[in-house]
Amino acid sequence: MSQPIIDAWIQHPTPGFVGHPMFESLRRWMGIREVPHEIPVDMTVGALESAGIQRAMVCAWWAPEGPLISNDDVARCVEARPDLFVGVASVDLFRPMQAVRELRRCVKELGFKGLRILPWLWRLPPNDRRYYPLYAECVELGIPFCTQVGHAGPLLPSEPGRPIPYLDEVACDFPELTIVGGHLGYPWTDEMIALATKYPNVYIDTSAHKPRRFPPQFVEFLKGRGRKKVLFGSNFPMIFPAACLASLDVLGLDEDTKRLFLHDNAARVFGLT
Repeated sequence: MSQPIIDAWIQHPTPGFVGHPMFESLRRWMGIREVPHEIPVDMTVGALESAGIQRAMVCAWWAPEGPLISNDDVARCVEARPDLFVGVASVDLFRPMQAVRELRRCVKELGFKGLRILPWLWRLPPNDRRYYPLYAECVELGIPFCTQVGHAGPLLPSEPGRPIPYLDEVACDFPELTIVGGHLGYPWTDEMIALATKYPNVYIDTSAHKPRRFPPQFVEFLKGRGRKKVLFGSNFPMIFPAACLASLDVLGLDEDTKRLFLHDNAARVFGLT
């Protein structure tokens, strides 16, 4: 595909990430019977390059028990392939000042371009007070706050990922904050569309969903008033980017909308050249 592509949400998995009990289904999908001691970055590079991905937002994962993919793990990926990988930080919500300092380090020293926190992992919706110092720091650093919206894939409660009222309140309280809600928001897709329509700085990425599984109202939004509000994402290794792009034509996008969806919107939101 000659069209430049930015993947807005991937992980380079670590053994601690792949081996976590909540990812038993991931191991089944990937055919992993035994967790390896090391997962080479070339595996992720190959999956991206075979799909024609030019840049990929590779994210850390911080859980209440500690990092599953540390910020330094992500930094090593970026160091190995700075032309391909762009870092997205994660931090410890239960230690607010340490979290702010770590986010500042990731952006100012490591060159990361965003913060991602998964509400279901912490069982805390994004309007919880623990997030608020980080939102202020994101505004000061000029980076987006990226999160998951919709149901939780692992067997954990989904309610923290509901867009309204939780993310709605954040967007009201922080109008300068750029917010990217990943995973479409299903089964609350209409709520996420409403937020992206209402707030100038709220966006949606399509990670964890192949185009043929996009809800009809989301396709209508993407092709119409949401042309500049939707970012392509795969959620690799849960879904390979090539599998997402294989069914892209079912959306019937014109060339301008396809360019915005696959590249330009993410380039603008994450400040990529």
